[in-house]
Amino acid sequence: MPEHPHLIASPHRRFSSRRDFLTRTGSGFGALALGSLLAEQAKADSVKLPLNPLESRPGHFPSKAKSVIWLFMNGGPSQVDTWDYKPELAKQDGKELKGFDKDTGFFTDQVGPLMKSPFQFAQHGQTGTWASEIFPNLAKHVDDMAMIYSCYTHTNNHSPALFEINTGMSRMGFPCVGSWVTYGLGTENQNLPAFVAMYDTLGRGVPKGHAQNWGAGFLPGVFQGTALNAQGAPMDNLDRGSGRTDAEQRAQLDLIKRLNARHREQHPHEADLAARIESFELAYRMQMAAPEALDVKLEPQAIQTLYGVDNPKCSHFAKQCLMARRLVERGVRFVQIYSGGMENERSWDGHTDIAKNHSGFAAETDQPIAALLTDLKASGLLDSTLVIWNGEFGRLPIVQKGGTGRDHNPHAFTTWMAGGGAKPGARHGSTDEIGHKAADDRVSINDLHATILHLLGIDHEKLTYKYNGRDFRLTDVAGRVVREVIG
Repeated sequence: MPEHPHLIASPHRRFSSRRDFLTRTGSGFGALALGSLLAEQAKADSVKLPLNPLESRPGHFPSKAKSVIWLFMNGGPSQVDTWDYKPELAKQDGKELKGFDKDTGFFTDQVGPLMKSPFQFAQHGQTGTWASEIFPNLAKHVDDMAMIYSCYTHTNNHSPALFEINTGMSRMGFPCVGSWVTYGLGTENQNLPAFVAMYDTLGRGVPKGHAQNWGAGFLPGVFQGTALNAQGAPMDNLDRGSGRTDAEQRAQLDLIKRLNARHREQHPHEADLAARIESFELAYRMQMAAPEALDVKLEPQAIQTLYGVDNPKCSHFAKQCLMARRLVERGVRFVQIYSGGMENERSWDGHTDIAKNHSGFAAETDQPIAALLTDLKASGLLDSTLVIWNGEFGRLPIVQKGGTGRDHNPHAFTTWMAGGGAKPGARHGSTDEIGHKAADDRVSINDLHATILHLLGIDHEKLTYKYNGRDFRLTDVAGRVVREVIG
């Protein structure tokens, strides 16, 4: 029997042999090294945010705009039936568009001839700006608008197009403009959400892509948009209930905060936890501030009538526009309102009958948006509020077979801006003679985003967030500020 039997004892039952033991323990040292490297990478990727990530911060340079109201005509409004007047299209009505790529639109087997606009156009204001008859109220404000006629995108399908115009990327998972803005500037009111989204309240659903359109992507969750409810109370659980006092609720939240903070110390890279803690605190503060801010009945009757709150054609959108003004008036940074819902004819997606579709949705939005501009201007808020109007793409100048509608057109759409440093009466870019493609001074989604950020005092190349080892930005590796529309 050996003098030292333990030296040749059988390996532990977890290992089949001494060689297996050495292999697995050796690999363990590698795993430890890998874990250390990954921890260092995570530390390098982490972005140190202020103690209060939503505290108001200055931009890279002085600007007029402090807040944004983005009026989003969901579904794709037709540029040639709204703002981009094309008399040549009327002359060529019924003719074939030679050389047309049938894959441009979504329905490749429903390509018809050129179709003139069913609407009359007229010039308005000192600028002589052309506007469709479906906008009798907005036409009175054309001199306050900076028009961009030459916008284009890269996709002809709603979901990726919505992602692109909201996030700069045509795929999901990236932060939207409102999240980037609040990440860069914070908000001036700590008792209300920094970023509010409102969608259709008539039961027509949310935009395609759903909450991704106002999501924070890889940014901390605290920067995502707060969507107001379509029906009932704008926000859930704003009433603490009669069975609990303010002191009791405060004590409960303090306990939750301490427990969450202790857990966060042990898991410092869980960004969602920080957002959850802040959401509890914000919800508590909103119980007092939000009901008052969102109650349009507190407005004088003359203001409610101006917006069309008592007009059954536009009451729902009127309330949202009036809420938007009340929110930015109270320091909310970014408000986005969607006109139209999910399905084709339940949004500005006029595949079947462009006249019926667009005249209907214009009737819902024309008076409220015009009133918003009037109200902001009268109160002095238009100087500090950037108002944006557009959709995710335009529509083709040809008719879609089987009806009198138009298919999607990624090659051209119109955007207008007003207030917030946008140059009143500016007119930038143009489409070809029939409105098919952006032709002169073309403006990409990256350019549009760079311009929006610039008007807010943000250099789009400097607003970055490190993620997966790379500095990301809203405009990716592109983007040019359209200085021609900046006052």
